[in-house]
Formats: sequence, structure tokens, C-alpha cells
Amino acid sequence: MPLIIIIALLIGLRYFEVWRFAELSWWWVVGAMVFAFIWFEFIEKALGLDKKKEHNVDEQRRKDRIKSTFDNKRK
Repeated sequence: MPLIIIIALLIGLRYFEVWRFAELSWWWVVGAMVFAFIWFEFIEKALGLDKKKEHNVDEQRRKDRIKSTFDNKRK
């Protein structure tokens, strides 16, 4: 997500020609977009980071379900 925010900032700063970004080539911005695409489509999947996020969500859901079940039985 920080990568997407950086790209959005680069686009805004370059478009409005702020400070040194006025001289920045659009190719740097396009290059950052290509890098983000490659990261999210290939590298993240190859490292298993996308599955790790899903696993953490499932684990939290399981813990919440167990907690609610035991809280209901105590009442």
C-alpha cells in the first residue's frame, strides 16, 4: 500500500510541477507503476505474502468465533 501512495504523490507532484518534481521525467512515474504492477502480480504471490494476509484474517476469524462460543456458554 505505501507503494501506491508514493505513486499517487509522484503523479500529483509531477502534474502540478511542485519543486524539483517539475523536472522529473514522466518515465520515472511510469516506471514506478510498472514496478508496482510486477510486485503485486508476481513477486508478492511468489513470496506467499498474499496467502499470509488471508491466513491472518482466517486465524483472527477463528479466534473470534471461539471466544464468542465460550462467552455464550458461560452465560
